[in-house]
Amino acid sequence: MLEPAYQADVVVVGAGVAGLAAAHRLISQGVSAVVLEAAPVTGGRMATEKVDGFRLDRIGQLLSTACPELRLTPGLDGLALRPFASGALVHSEGLHHRVTAPLGAGGARGALHAVRALTSAPRSAQSDPVARRHGVITGWPGAMPWPLPRAAARASVTRRGRAGAPPVLGGAVDQARLSAALTRLATTPAERLLARPELPARQALAVRGLPARTVDGVLRPLLAALLADPDLSTSSRAADLALRMFASGRLCLPEGGAETLPALLAKSLPPGTVRTGVRVTAVATNAVTTAQHGVLRCRAVLLATDARAAAELLPGLRVPEFHPVTVVHHAADEPPATGAALLLDADRDGPVAHTAVVSEVDPTRAPAGRTLVSSTVLGPPPPDADAAVRRHLARLYGTSTARWETLAVHHTPEAVPAMRPPHDPRRPVRLLAGLYVCGDHRDTGTVQGALRSGHRVAAAVLADLGARGPMHSAGPPAPARAA
Repeated sequence: MLEPAYQADVVVVGAGVAGLAAAHRLISQGVSAVVLEAAPVTGGRMATEKVDGFRLDRIGQLLSTACPELRLTPGLDGLALRPFASGALVHSEGLHHRVTAPLGAGGARGALHAVRALTSAPRSAQSDPVARRHGVITGWPGAMPWPLPRAAARASVTRRGRAGAPPVLGGAVDQARLSAALTRLATTPAERLLARPELPARQALAVRGLPARTVDGVLRPLLAALLADPDLSTSSRAADLALRMFASGRLCLPEGGAETLPALLAKSLPPGTVRTGVRVTAVATNAVTTAQHGVLRCRAVLLATDARAAAELLPGLRVPEFHPVTVVHHAADEPPATGAALLLDADRDGPVAHTAVVSEVDPTRAPAGRTLVSSTVLGPPPPDADAAVRRHLARLYGTSTARWETLAVHHTPEAVPAMRPPHDPRRPVRLLAGLYVCGDHRDTGTVQGALRSGHRVAAAVLADLGARGPMHSAGPPAPARAA
């Protein structure tokens, strides 16, 4: 029997970054593809709202310059990344401590040398320049902290002095050990990290010899920013991959807002490939049914929606738990003194997990002469969220927020897939021949994981279609016909 006529080799359902990346790979290999998106725009959760000249991300996930998927994904050649200041600032007891990672083998040797030197030296020598040069935290005991307004800094130092407690980020030995640990992660291949025994991240970090004050003071707020998990319940493998990205490169944002990334992918596909406003109601291995545009016949169907929408089309697919995220955007007349740094909260005495003066990182996100401050709350939003966030930001930045203008409060209940152990960051993307699924819920719950799953699923589709015969030449698919 002749094969029934079809309008595209592959129909991709969902125009998020995973589906768009997969479509690029398929088309570049001579496979015709059409991408159907129910929403009026592409991008899924990577959305950016425009308000009075400001560009406000709905979730604001962080990228890394060390992410290979951003370099290897076709269509992202024109993506401009705006890096944060090196490392991050950790706010603890009114002081800001800068956390950075030494890169390369030389940095690893120096960090290990610092550990050995400090553990064998008398206590009075544990603030020498070797440790400071190779450590990950420049807010060392006795060193000048990152500047806060004078009154706030004076009160913080006085309070700490009266308590007589050691710095929450640990002494020089702890900091050099953390430096060595991060550098080892930066130089370890990802596949070796994925082969490590799996534990919740908190337990894994503890058994590696890092003291609780280092985990709570540095790694917990950092992983909260990277994975939206303030409790460190994430799989240690996923946490290692996230810390590896931090230690290997610079945290960054796409210029112009999160929507820029999927917009670039969609724009660089052949005209007519992406069709928005098309809702898919049923899928099979050789066709998709739409609500108002009939049936599209094909040789393979790729579900690239979020996990819940995929499970509605294919009952039985597992829907993971999610971390809810609320992002609060404020406009200020003057930027706080932190510059382009990512500011993390180690004290957990307010709703904000991390915050940044985003217009200092990417000036295109605010009108000239205005300042955009974006802050992330993890978990359910508190009652009267804006007032609680303002109070917390006043402590974090050491300045009054009373005159700041609230631009938007974006709450996303299912923002980031949770990755509690056991978690497989390479979940199968091939359900059966002709039916595939991809997205951050099949990999790691990050933008990088979504792009990687798109690459993996394209390879699976190509292998199956290549085994079945010749494929159509690349180009825009034929228009849909009514059923």
